[in-house]
Amino acid sequence: MSEVKPYRLFNVHLLRKKEVSPSLLSLVFSGPEVAQMKRDGPDQRIKILFPAEDGSPPALPAEGHWQRLLQDLPKPSRPIVRTYTLRDCNPIRCELTVEFVNHGIKGPASAWAIHAQPGDALQIVAPDAAYPFDSGGYEWAAPAGLQHALIVADETALPAAKSILEQLAQQATPLRVQVFLEVPQQSDCLDFRHFRFADIFWLPRAPFGLAHGESLIKAVKQYAIFPLDYHHEIIQGQKEDERVWHKAVSDNNAFYGWVATESTTVKLLRRYLTTERGVDPAALSFMAYWAKGRTC
Repeated sequence: MSEVKPYRLFNVHLLRKKEVSPSLLSLVFSGPEVAQMKRDGPDQRIKILFPAEDGSPPALPAEGHWQRLLQDLPKPSRPIVRTYTLRDCNPIRCELTVEFVNHGIKGPASAWAIHAQPGDALQIVAPDAAYPFDSGGYEWAAPAGLQHALIVADETALPAAKSILEQLAQQATPLRVQVFLEVPQQSDCLDFRHFRFADIFWLPRAPFGLAHGESLIKAVKQYAIFPLDYHHEIIQGQKEDERVWHKAVSDNNAFYGWVATESTTVKLLRRYLTTERGVDPAALSFMAYWAKGRTC
């Protein structure tokens, strides 16, 4: 018997689709293999294999390492791979949900989601329930007894932010959390009033003619609150961290930050939080969910 890996390839088909907002589509996939899928974290990442440049559907064999199998294919017939958040997973019903940002038809993933019809097939790389340990692939891992959290996201990370808030809502005494959410349009501001424990700032770009990330940076600088007794020494002249992906490793429950947006915005927010506000980098998860210039 082959060794069970943390992730495996799943064959699925589109079951149904609905518009969450003008910029966000919710797609529910199904298939008997989903009974063996799991989700270890609220912002669980998965890989979706879309049709190749020549239009051929993804059809990698279940056996073997999917990345090697992918690279062995000629580029025109190689499935296009993109990373998404596993918004929900229901192994009993054999259903999983992924929310897609509507970028129009220029990007292969967005174009597929817009035109997809029930029955259309895809392949997904996701955590395997047969793997007995944590499969990884998520960044929200707040320390026990967390008192104050900061969540910063644009529309690409909105599904992950929603899942985090849903997890926090299950706590007997939810912590204090500030949430800054940048979206394209005013009509993309969802009704989050049921998250009564969260102070939520919706930041639509279009009504104010703002560039991507501009409103997030301004709002965090103006409104972000930190615990009065929270302090981390700022070391002057310290070399700036150039990474755009980092998972918090601190067990200090006074403060925890989660930032997921475009790479340049991640760098600017990380710089502000760590060098101007004294946030301990170890208490801050930051993720570049995308970079300007790459099609989605």
